[in-house]
Amino acid sequence: MTVTQQPKVWFVTGSSTGLGRCLVEYLLTKGENVVATLRKPEVLNDLKATYPSTQLLILRLDISKLEEIEAAFDKVKQVFGRLDVVVNNAGYGIIGEMEDTPEDVARTMYDCNFWGTTNISRRAVKFFRDVNKPAAGGRLLNISSMAGVRPFPMTGYYSSSKFAIECFTQALSQEIDPDWNIKITLIELGGFKTNGRESAVELPLNPAYNKPTLPSVIFRDYLAKGDNNGGDPMKAVAKWYEVAQLPDPPMRLVLGQDAIAMVRAQIETLTKDVDASESWSKDLAFDKQ
Repeated sequence: MTVTQQPKVWFVTGSSTGLGRCLVEYLLTKGENVVATLRKPEVLNDLKATYPSTQLLILRLDISKLEEIEAAFDKVKQVFGRLDVVVNNAGYGIIGEMEDTPEDVARTMYDCNFWGTTNISRRAVKFFRDVNKPAAGGRLLNISSMAGVRPFPMTGYYSSSKFAIECFTQALSQEIDPDWNIKITLIELGGFKTNGRESAVELPLNPAYNKPTLPSVIFRDYLAKGDNNGGDPMKAVAKWYEVAQLPDPPMRLVLGQDAIAMVRAQIETLTKDVDASESWSKDLAFDKQ
């Protein structure tokens, strides 16, 4: 006798476009139940017309607003009574020199990329532990970037927000009780062909940086030419799905050959810096009396 596995309930932020939209579509074809959250629910009207409300719940959610996060999780409890996987995908970037990035622009991005992600994460842990059946647990996937390991010039504030998510996620995974059966994975993405740049805030070039050999000019020229080398986003989200099925998933999943290369380069840089620092750290204890 074959036992049919019950569909999981997935909560996905940033479902309107890009990888978030791809994930929602992929999960629906797999027969999973999906809570698709986004700021403009009407963007998913095509999916709403295709899938029953018992499988697809579309919720308006601005993750920078704590009250909307609470309302979204309350709605999930009301409709499904449980939650198996939360995917923190929402976020956007700022392209420009850090010197000229207005503080309010950077803070607004942090409200989404950092505070939104961390508030969703904290609420997910609480739901997994207190609402799901005892020890049923859950899976939390926090979508990061290779830029959160090795920063890029011109994306300093974006990179720093991903660095912060890396730190938060790793610390959170160390705090939770293993008996809760909550598994957390950071997904450090390389480049994938999406329309993510459309949501980025692009600032004008500071004339002081207008030198052909500086990263500001090189990076802007690269963006102007367009990049056709990104990976297939549907293949990326298929990997997200796979890692969420593992009984003991990795804490960190580096996804994409470019991401692998960047993370390895950062490891090499850090190793050299640590090796060079070792002699500086000798004889720093208090002298014996």
